[in-house]
Amino acid sequence: MYISIKVSLVSGLYAYEDWSCEIELSQNTSLRELNEIILNAVGFDNDHFSQFFISRREFGSSRESFDDRTYSLDTELYGLFPLPKGKKLFYWFDFGDDWKFQVSKSRSKPKPFVDGAEYPKVVKEVGVKPEQYPESEW
Repeated sequence: MYISIKVSLVSGLYAYEDWSCEIELSQNTSLRELNEIILNAVGFDNDHFSQFFISRREFGSSRESFDDRTYSLDTELYGLFPLPKGKKLFYWFDFGDDWKFQVSKSRSKPKPFVDGAEYPKVVKEVGVKPEQYPESEW
């Protein structure tokens, strides 16, 4: 079965434009796998530390962190959703440039895989993809 999630850019050192995408993926996808999926969707290199966390806000201090220290990155998506009332799932990449993305599940129920289709797949993209390392104007 697959689900649809939306990944939305919230903030980052070079986050000048809005960007989001919708991805169809297995409901059994782990957060460890989702890390790669998000980086591929946004076009970033996987060259920095990252973590997922659940909080009310992206800058909130009260967090449940999925970083293999507090909670496992092997946690599967179907076990996270629905999130507790008022809480959101965030993906934080590159603790220096502070790229933060909100990850939300669509309201639709899981659907059977379509024969011949490859998952995960980006099915919709809105806005301008951020550049991980924009060229300096110097």
